[in-house]
This record gives sequence, C-alpha cells and structure tokens, in this order.
Amino acid sequence: MLLYALILALFCVYFYLNKSSNRNDLCKFPEPPGHPLLGHISTITSTTSIIYNLSRYIENYGNTLKLNIGPSVFPLSKSLVTIDYKFVKFVLSHNKILKKSQNYQFFRRWLGNGLLISDGDYWRRHRKILTLAFHTEILKDFVGVFESVGDVLIGKLGKYDGKSSVDVHRLVTLCALDTICETAMGTKMNVQSGENSQYVESVQQMGRIVIERTLSLIKVSKYTFWLTRDYYIQKNALKILHGFTLSVIDSKRNKPVEKTTKRMAFLDLLLKVSHDENILTIGELQEEVDTFMFEGHDTTAAGISFILYCLADHPEEQEKVLQEQKELFGDDKNPPVTYSDLQDMKYLECVIKETFRLYPPVPIIGRYTTEEIKFDDSLIPKNTNIIFFIYGLHRSSEFFPQPEKFKPERFQNFNSAFPYAYIPFSAGPRNCIGQRFAMLETKSIISKIVRHFEIKPTLPRHELKLSVETVLKSVNGIKVTLKKRN
Repeated sequence: MLLYALILALFCVYFYLNKSSNRNDLCKFPEPPGHPLLGHISTITSTTSIIYNLSRYIENYGNTLKLNIGPSVFPLSKSLVTIDYKFVKFVLSHNKILKKSQNYQFFRRWLGNGLLISDGDYWRRHRKILTLAFHTEILKDFVGVFESVGDVLIGKLGKYDGKSSVDVHRLVTLCALDTICETAMGTKMNVQSGENSQYVESVQQMGRIVIERTLSLIKVSKYTFWLTRDYYIQKNALKILHGFTLSVIDSKRNKPVEKTTKRMAFLDLLLKVSHDENILTIGELQEEVDTFMFEGHDTTAAGISFILYCLADHPEEQEKVLQEQKELFGDDKNPPVTYSDLQDMKYLECVIKETFRLYPPVPIIGRYTTEEIKFDDSLIPKNTNIIFFIYGLHRSSEFFPQPEKFKPERFQNFNSAFPYAYIPFSAGPRNCIGQRFAMLETKSIISKIVRHFEIKPTLPRHELKLSVETVLKSVNGIKVTLKKRN
C-alpha cells in the first residue's frame, strides 16, 4: 500500500505540472465540470459508464466538447468529443488526419503495427495490398462457407428450443470466428465444436483491458501496469492470441502456394506477397492476421447478436424479414443460398442497418492531429485526440426522426446527402476494409436463423447493460428466447 501511495503522489505532482501548461488549449470549446486533477475520469470510471456519460455531456454541453480523460500524460487527456456532422465529415474525409487517437497504442502488444493502428506510407501500402482480398469475386466464393458454418450454429441454437433464454452472443461469437478462419484464412479451426474457444475469451479480456487502461491511474503507464492483475491477464491472453494466429499461419505457410489466375483470399494473398514480392516480413504478416482475426469476428458477432435482440423485441419487423425469405425460397429452411440471393434481401439489409444505427458495433473511434488544423473559425492544436461518438451521432434527431425507435424502413429512403451521419463502419480513407464481407456474413446468418426460429424476448425482458470494450458489448449478455418454426 505504501508503494501505491508513493507512486500515486508522484503521478499527482507530475500530472498537475503538465496539466497547468496545457490548460489554455482548446479553450473555445465547452467543457463539462471535472476533477481539477483527474479531469473527467472521475465520472467516466468504467467501460459501462462511457455511453451514459458521453450521452449526458453531449446533451448538456453541445455537439462538440472538450474532455480531459485524466491528467496530461493520459492518452486522451486532451480530447474533443463530437457528433457534429460538419466536423465529423471534415476530419474523417481529411487525407492528412489519418493517425488513430492515442488510446489505440494499447493495442500494440497485441496487433503490432497492423492496419488498425498503422499510419503514413506504411498504412497506405498495406491498405492497398489488403484491399485486393475483398474483391467481389472472392466474396462470392465465401457464401458457401457462410452457409455451412451457419448450419453448425443452427444446430447449437436448436438445443435451446423452448428454453427460457439463450445468450446468443456467446454462440454467435464462436460461429463468427469459425467463419473468419475458414474464409479469409482458408483454415478450418472448428471453434464451435469446442476447439480453440480460449481465443474468444482472450479477445474479450483484451478488449476490456485496452479500454480500462485508458481510464486508470495505475494501468495507463507501462511502469505501473505490471502492478495490476490485468497485466498478468494480458500476458496470458497475448500468449493464447498470438499462438492461435501463428497456428493459422503455419497451417497455410507450409503448403506450396498454388499458381492460379483466381483472386486470392486474405491469408493466401499475404503469403504470396511475403514469399514472392518480399514486401511483407513474417512479423508484419502476423500483425495483419492478428488484426483481421480480431476485427473480422468480434464486431460481426456483436452486430448479429444485437440484430437478434432487436428482432425479438419487434415481431412485426421479424415477420417482414421472414416473408422476404419466403418470397425468395418458399418454405425451404435450408435452400442453396447464393450471393445474388443475399443481395436480394433488401428488407433484411434495412433491419441490419437500423440495428447498427442503434447499436453500432464500434461505438467510438478516434483520430489524432499531428499538426495544427483549421476548422471553420477554430484552430485545433497539434496533438489533440478527436473522438467520434458514433453511438450518439446515430441517435441524433437531426438526421433520424424518433431516434430511439426501431424503424428499419428509414433506410429504404435514407438521405444520402448526409453520408457521414451514419458511419457504423467509419468513413473516409480509413473506413472498414471488410464492411462488405461483414454485411454478407450477417445477412447469411440472420436469414438462416429467422427461417429456423421464431425469436422472442425473454420473460421478464432482458435489459442490456451496454459496455464499450473496443466493440459494443452487453456485460450481462444478449439474451433471447428461441422457438423452432414448424
């Protein structure tokens, strides 16, 4: 305890001296009251308090405000939080504001310099290479995998027929991981059968730790992080995560690369570039695999789970999804679904988009200014974090009348004049490279579940407890009731 007290005292002195030198930065923007030393982490104390407090700040102080998430050495100590459309569009479309906000550095031990974190020419070069892995012809080849992996999920869900509730997020996450392994990585890992499920748990642990390090006096610094239990949890999680991705790479690397005129999927493309063109080192290759394994399953699993929750709460909309399926396939629960069929699921696409509006899988993203920038009549200083509160932006009545209401029809005639009002996959040069992959997978899984099950709310109704853990989660699960259709 004495050691903790001494460290805290030293931090306090250092933080105060540094804070005093920055107190005039961003002074034009409104700032909610905060602790004189700790800033706003006196109220934003956990992953479950982020959504509530940011929503409250925006409501009371305007669409762009200044926050100090801790003393000056904290990664988000000098930040603007915004849902202002003009500002969002200005920054996300800007070709010189591409660096991620400072809190992303907590991903380094896990994802290295992968596409999520890298910037500059390195990022541009890797982005150009990886874009080739998401060509339409490749996505068409993945539809069969979406369907076969989804069939395993249907079997797992069938065990809960008539039960009081099932936490769909847990099962969908395993399905999404199997999908990403078999499609982008070209390797069957059979996670849904109980193999390699430690990977999923480790991803969840790392997601929590990354956010909590942003908010903790002790965890924020590598010099004191080792004093906490999370340091050892992270150490063990990283061993599992890196071991899993290495096993995926090794399963492909030791096989000769086939000479083919076909377009290649993600890992095959990386291996070819690394082997033939000597552009990627093996270390860089693993960092990109780690990044896409994480981003390619965790966000999709969250999105699918929230869609099931919304359909359970809205039986009329669920019936419309079912009728669309019957128009395409009749009463066949297991039709041979094609890429064209998935494209024709227009109402289901509206349901997906509306759910992603209310529950964006990535509710917060950030950028970092490496030079002073001018926006309207304001100068944004160098070294400022700009935090886009997507969850709040998507619930703005300026763009979405009755924003708290679930209305998929709003996306049948969505006003494309304001493309930056709806950004579940980010926007601009750093938008999500795998968004079309995610939409196809989501359509495949949701349509399959709706054909097989009626989805109902639990009794009593399960209330979500939202948490920001790199992706949007519910700390008490996402629970529904399932009933097999005749």
